Amino acid sequence: MVKYGVHSLLWTERLDIEPEPVIKKAKALGFDGIEIYVSPQQLETFDKERVKRALENAKMKCIGSTSLTLETDITSPDERTRRRGIDYLKNCAKMFSEMGGKLVAGVLYAAWGKIVGRGRTEEEWTHSVESLKEVSRLIRGYDVVLGLEPVNRFETYFLNTAADAVKLAEAIDEPNVKVHLDTFHMNIEEKNYYDPIVKTGELLWHMHCCENDRGVAGTGSVNWDEVFRGLAEIGYNRWITLESFTPEIKSIAASTAIWRQLAPSPEALASEGLKFLKSLEKKHLRR
Repeated sequence: MVKYGVHSLLWTERLDIEPEPVIKKAKALGFDGIEIYVSPQQLETFDKERVKRALENAKMKCIGSTSLTLETDITSPDERTRRRGIDYLKNCAKMFSEMGGKLVAGVLYAAWGKIVGRGRTEEEWTHSVESLKEVSRLIRGYDVVLGLEPVNRFETYFLNTAADAVKLAEAIDEPNVKVHLDTFHMNIEEKNYYDPIVKTGELLWHMHCCENDRGVAGTGSVNWDEVFRGLAEIGYNRWITLESFTPEIKSIAASTAIWRQLAPSPEALASEGLKFLKSLEKKHLRR
């Protein structure tokens, strides 16, 4: 049976500042866990002990979420920059492991938001493969999987499709490197939803189920029956996270171009989306 998560950025930029109300809210809405975003700038001061206590008290699990910056870009020609990225991903995996997380997912292969007016180069590809291979070996003792998330062309030039994410994971060729797909990005970059999910197959370790406008799941143009037929085909039984954002968190709104309210409230977006996704699970997965 799949487990449902909700992204912490729906409510707060830093979950560790006051995690208890957010985690309790997610629990009350019916989620099994919370996906916690941490940036390279936040890692050293992140209050993991407080978050861990709040998770344990609410009997909730966590999923790690992060991205690289220009200062931690593992595709950079500068070796020191790549080393910072390797060290960051290692330390990020360690922290989430200590909070009980088994997965760190997101834009782990290049700087998120970096656009250079061309496609990726072979040199950049090699740097990313070699860096992630080193990270995967450094974190073997943490029991954490890295989930590579392809995102749309307006957020990266490096990895946009499920097929490319599979290619990267296979090039790294380590058992703790898998693929993370997101229906918002698939809506832009894929021809349909079913084929990429089925072709990713056993490498698919995490799903973000987001509407095409990041509004309430089921109210837009995503072909949800295709999504869940694909998940059923591969016997998917891992996390499904509902991810969206609000204009109130200005730094994230700027990064994700969220300029208007997508639902009456974050709670409505989460609860109505979860109800819809569970109806699809019952239709396609519980047979």
